[in-house]
Amino acid sequence: MEPELFPPPPVTLLAQSSYPGISGFVPGSRGSLMLDVVFVAMFLVVPLLIASVYLVKYRRQYGLHKKLQLAMAAILLVAVLLFELDIRINGWEERAAPSPYFDSAHKWSCPAGIALVVHLCFAVPTLLLWSIVVVQALRKFSRPPLPGPHSQWHARWATLGAIGMVLTAVTGWLFYWLAFVATAKNLA
Repeated sequence: MEPELFPPPPVTLLAQSSYPGISGFVPGSRGSLMLDVVFVAMFLVVPLLIASVYLVKYRRQYGLHKKLQLAMAAILLVAVLLFELDIRINGWEERAAPSPYFDSAHKWSCPAGIALVVHLCFAVPTLLLWSIVVVQALRKFSRPPLPGPHSQWHARWATLGAIGMVLTAVTGWLFYWLAFVATAKNLA
């Protein structure tokens, strides 16, 4: 067997970097794998959330609404838990350091830090509220789900939770860009 003149290059699925943890897949970003997963997941969650609300409000498809909500809750729960592990183990500041909007000496008062604080002001209460709304719906709605005595409470708090989820996504996307995409080079 003769050696190949041009052997195929090795396949790299994830980019190599000097940052701690596994680097992500969003082009032009310094985000970790889990930062990128959550960033992209929210682009799927927001339209699914809107579709789910449409299905229940205008189409009266309560069962499909329930399935979509439970699927989103399960996927987001796993993604957020893995994301939190990644952040606790590997941190995020080193990946944000090249951003002109991040200053490690003033982590919470620089634009990226402020964006993160604002994001967390939506994300944490929304997580708690959405969890309560889902658990209460599972406990108080009939099987299969139909309108009942719990409907008015559910509609009020689920609407607030949906608004919170959209604001969580928008503020998360802003923080992601400020911390992990922006560079002095792409601002010039």
